[in-house]
This record gives sequence, C-alpha cells and structure tokens, in this order.
Amino acid sequence: MVHTFTHEWNTPAHKGKTSFPTGLFINGQFVDGSDGKEIEVINPTNGKLITKVSEGTRKDVDTAVAAARKAVETTWGLNVSGAKRGELLNNLANLMEKNKAELAALEAMDNGKTYDWAFGTDLSFGISVIKYYAGWADKIHGQSIETDERKLVYTRHEPFGVVGQILPWNFPLLLFTWKIGPALAAGNAIVLKSSEFTPLTAIRMGQLIHEAGFPPGSVNIITGYGPIVGAALSEHPDIDKIAFTGSTLVGRKVMEAAAKSNLKATTLELGGKSPNIIFEDADLEQAVNWAAHGIFWNHGQACCAGSRIFVQSSIYDRFLKMFTEKAKSIKVGDPFHTNTDQGPQVSQVQYDRIMGYINSGKEQGATVHLGGDRYGNEGYFINPTIFTDTKPDMKIVQEEIFGPVGVVIKFEDEEDVLRQANDTVYGLAAAVFSQNINRALQTAHKLKAGTAWVNCVNQLHPNVPFGGYKQSGIGRELGEYALHHYTNVKAVHVNFGHKQ
Repeated sequence: MVHTFTHEWNTPAHKGKTSFPTGLFINGQFVDGSDGKEIEVINPTNGKLITKVSEGTRKDVDTAVAAARKAVETTWGLNVSGAKRGELLNNLANLMEKNKAELAALEAMDNGKTYDWAFGTDLSFGISVIKYYAGWADKIHGQSIETDERKLVYTRHEPFGVVGQILPWNFPLLLFTWKIGPALAAGNAIVLKSSEFTPLTAIRMGQLIHEAGFPPGSVNIITGYGPIVGAALSEHPDIDKIAFTGSTLVGRKVMEAAAKSNLKATTLELGGKSPNIIFEDADLEQAVNWAAHGIFWNHGQACCAGSRIFVQSSIYDRFLKMFTEKAKSIKVGDPFHTNTDQGPQVSQVQYDRIMGYINSGKEQGATVHLGGDRYGNEGYFINPTIFTDTKPDMKIVQEEIFGPVGVVIKFEDEEDVLRQANDTVYGLAAAVFSQNINRALQTAHKLKAGTAWVNCVNQLHPNVPFGGYKQSGIGRELGEYALHHYTNVKAVHVNFGHKQ
C-alpha cells in the first residue's frame, strides 16, 4: 500500500502543510515498487529521516515504458494537437504557481538549499520554463523545400516517442522542468528517474501533472538508484531517446548503454570546472560580488560553478582581500531561516567527497586561505572555502568538487589566462570581467565553453540554450535548441509528374 507523507512547517521562512503519496507515478497512478522496498529520504540539515518513498526496479521501468508507449500510440504524441499540449503545459505552470510555496519548502527540506532561493529562483525559473515550452507546443514544424515544379518536398518534426530522463539532486525541481518542458511540447511520453537523495518535489509534481490533465502514461516518475533504474532506462530497447544530467563519469555509462542497446539518441549535460576571469580593468566590487555568487551559489553544487577564479596579478591582492570579506559575510545555517545564505550540502556522501577534496588540496601544498572545515555539529554543513597558492595539476584545480570551494589563481595577461582557463577536460561555462568590451568579447570568444558570461555569472533564461563543450556534454538544454533534441526530422517527397 502506498504511504502518504504529511508534514507541517512552522518556520521563520515558511508556514504551511503538505500531504501526498510517496509511490512511483506510473500510468497516471501512484503505486508501490514491484519488490516493496523503500528509500529513506534524509534531511541534510540534521541527518535525520524525513520520510520513506517507494523504490523503483527494472520491472517498474518496464511497466512505465509500456504505459508511455501506449500513451504515444493512443492518447498522446501526434494524437494530440500542439495547441492542446500547450494548454496542458500552461495548466501545469498555473498549478505550480498555486503551490509554489509548498514546492519550495519541499525542495529546501530534502535538498538543503534555502527556502528563499528555492522560492525566488528555482520555482520562479521552473514555472517560466514550463510556460515557455507551452508557447512552443503548436509552433514545432518543418519546411517546404523547393526542388522542381513536378515535386512537393516538405519536412515534419515528429516526436521520438518514449524518452527516458535522469535527473540530478542539485536542482531537483528546476531541472525537472528543463527536461519535461521540451519533451512534452514536442509530443513525447516520458519515463523520468528522480534522484534518490531528493525525490520529494518530483513525486509531488506527479500529482500536479495528473491534476493538469495529462493523459495516463504521458509522464511516469520513478524514484530509484542509478545502477538499477538509471541503467534500466539507458539500456531499454523500447526507449527512443535518453537525456541525462549529472557527472561525466555516469554520463559515459549512460552513453555506452544507449549505444549497446538500441543506439538510442542521447543528450548529456555533465560536469564543469568553469573559469572566472577578472582583468585589472574590471569593476572590482562587482567582480567580487559576482565571483562569490559564481562559486557559492547553491552551496557550490552547480555544474556551471565558477570554481577557478583567475585574477590579473596587478589587482590580485586587492581582489583576494575583498573576496575574502565577501565570503566571510555568507551566513551558513538552517535553510528555513530568513537570513541564511547557504544551507547544508545535500548528503553525507557529498559532504565526505567535498572534504576529501579539501584534504587533497592541503596535502598537495595549496593554502587554505579561508574555511576548509565543517560548520556546526550536525548536518552536512561546510564553510565557504578559498584556496590560494595552487598549481595547475592539483586535483582541486582540475577536478569538479561540487561544493563551496574555490581556487583563486594569479595570471599576467590574456595569453596566460586563456592557456590556464582552457586547460581542462570540461567546457560547460566561463566568465570574463572587464570594462574593456573588446578585451572581454575577444576573451569570451576564445574560451572553449558552451556559455560565456561577460560581467556576470550563472545567468540562465528559458529561451537561451545551455550546454557544454568537450566532456561537459552533448546537446543543449533550454531555448528552441532543446526542442531539436526531442524531435526526429522526416523528409516527405510527393511526386506530381516525374515518370519512370
């Protein structure tokens, strides 16, 4: 029997209630996992149990895929007009708006991000993404192509059919919208895996999707472990396309499984080690503020985090002093307190991983300029951390830490910083700070990254594509570009007069 999770908040940031089933959402219903097992959801603020949710299995994936395939062939896909798909997406956006505070509280509870950030950024952005793709749903079309007067040739952009989607734990609800928005607008049915660390908002969204009027099977949501549910999705012979957001290591496994099974289409949004370049002519106060946002936003748990901060030698000392004071001002604590800037890391596993990198930096000879230790006595809190005196081959310079840990590195000129900035296997994002627009743009154009910010960082919009170069992924999220990854192009030739 599917359990119901009920909780009431009475905190400075939010007061309210929630109640919803904790099962797998398959074919429009909440059901238990096929083997009856459950996954514990832990509060990262104190390490205590929040609730238990149903654990998905390979058998559950098979059931969900069959439901999705039936929906595509009967009640969804090309059986539903683009206008109707847009209407349903708008219904969902309106329901998210209606339940915005509750969804933000759930996100803060199992992820650890502050309620204010969840409400003001994750939810607001997520709602705008769904509305954006609602507008696209009846505008997905092909072209008529001139060949000669005795033929009509045109293209159709048709949905793939059944798509698998695998979500990370750092932006559970926001990336839920990034994934389902373009897929549903194009007419695909979805089998989605939420993270076992942060499943609550995805499960609650299943209720809202049902309430919005989406037909059974069009969206299926399974909480489970990567080696079981994630692998089953990647390998499944009746899934036409797989989309994954997460680490490069796991992305390789997803791509390999997709290739070895039915060579399904694959998009990957993977890791990053983004450079943030600050030239001597930058507005220093603004550069400091943006740099702090770049690395400490979401507790450093962002694939586009500006974790390598390159500062021109002539202003290095001034920047470091100001940046240190800015980092010291960040208030770490309970996500439901109104004055908190940074909550805990998402899990014990992630806490240990970050502390392992901090210890590695110390062992390899870098200087812990600030932080480098835990905050408080319970939960998974880590103080904002700054390393200096690093070398290019150190792990903290080369590898993605995914925590509130930045390295501040000195450079001399454009040639020097471009060499250092591009010395990475990643290429997700980069930033440049300069009041000389020629220098800023020339540098931005030479950075090997899918996104280049000038005099800002971590700026994302529903209509602007996001994705990486090199080992940061394949394909693009957001914007019209994302729709291209959820449609197949068919060329149709109609003969009027050619004779054989």
